[in-house]
Formats: sequence, structure tokens, C-alpha cells
Amino acid sequence: MRSRIVLACAETDDHGLPRAASAVARQIGVTTETVCKWRARFVRDRLDGLGDAPWPGRARTVADEQVAVVVRATLETRPKNATHWSTRAMAAKTGLSQSTISRIWRAFGLQSHRAESFKLSTDPLFVDKVHDVAGLYLDPPERALGLCVDEKSQIQALNRSQPALPMMPGVPERRSHDYVRSGTTTLFAALDAATGKVIGPLHRRHRTIEFKKFLAKLDREVPAGLQVHLICDNCENQGRTASDQA
Repeated sequence: MRSRIVLACAETDDHGLPRAASAVARQIGVTTETVCKWRARFVRDRLDGLGDAPWPGRARTVADEQVAVVVRATLETRPKNATHWSTRAMAAKTGLSQSTISRIWRAFGLQSHRAESFKLSTDPLFVDKVHDVAGLYLDPPERALGLCVDEKSQIQALNRSQPALPMMPGVPERRSHDYVRSGTTTLFAALDAATGKVIGPLHRRHRTIEFKKFLAKLDREVPAGLQVHLICDNCENQGRTASDQA
């Protein structure tokens, strides 16, 4: 922006005269005071005048080389007996303060405590399938219902050993600290993305027969005359999949 101001000020108008500051300001999209400021700085100091003046306050105590060491160590090394760097461990390694390490990590967007997963599909029809699924969500056909299906297995069925004490003025509801295990349960759920309605029966076991019961429940609750599209992955079931077996 500063360079464009100087170059525009060096041009002449239709009469061969230097362009007015107001005309340059309209062209660049800044105020007239900004044009006058940087034009005067350039006339006085030439190219050096286009740089930032030193900021007031205490001089920097951390050099660029030290910042580079912290960034490189964060990206390329791992601490002993730990899965990732903490600000305290990195401060001890580099000799900088913990707050300095935090500022450097924030400036470079480094979050060593976070990890995300990814998966590369080897399916040659992966792109076409993604288009089908995304298209069904974004633009479903008329007289059709799209349901997103998933399952949650091995849910612990827990119950408190004593009944809960009701809430009273100034006292919240209170529950016993211990509980009784009642085995596990499995949830099959179907989400209607258009309305937010969830159809989700619980079953004691996680087999093909339970998945078929879940499909039968969907068939009973879906209004007649609608074409049903199920979007689901493979439900794991002892080496085979319940959806494949169904």
C-alpha cells in the first residue's frame, strides 16, 4: 500500500502536474492524511521511510534464532518418557520461560497436545460414492427419506445403588457415589438429517438378528409411500458385518 501511494504520487495528471493527494487517496482507497504521511516519509528518507518505525517499549529479549530452535524442536523431536512436548518441558530444554514458549506456539499455531486421525481410501469408486452420499444429504429426491445410521456397542448399563434424593431449595439433586453393573447394551440409531428425529432401539446383543430387528422398526415407523435411503457403514460383528449379513 505504501509503495502504491508513492508510485501514484509520482504520476502526473492530464495537465502535466503532480497528482493531488486527494486523487491518490481515492485511487488507493485510503485517507488523504495517509497519502501525505507516506509521501513525506519517502521524500525525506527514500525507501527507508516506507518501513515501520521502531515500536516503543522494551527491546526484544528472544532472538529469531531462539524462536527457530523452539519451532524446530517442537516439530522434529519428542521428549523422553512422554508422548508430546509441554510448555514446561520445552522451557526446560531451551532455557526460555514457559510463557515465552506459549507465545511462540500460539504465533506459529503449534498444538503438540492435539492429534487427529486420517484415513486414505483405496476404493477406486470412492469419489463417486462421496458424491452420492453428499448429494443425498444436500438435495434429496422428492418423496424420499434419507437416514444416517450408526451403532454404538458395549454401552455399560449402570444403575445407582440407592434412589436419588430429590432437589430441594438450596440443595441440588443428590445421587449415591456407587453403582450396580447390569451388563452392556447396544444402540442402533437412525438420524433423519432433515428433521433431526432419531429412531434408536436398544438391544442386549450386537448381532445380525438385532440389526434386522432395527431395520424392521425403521420400516414400521417410516411413513408409507416414501423411498428410504440408508447411509451407514459396516457394523462390526465377529469378523463379518451385520449390514452385509442382513
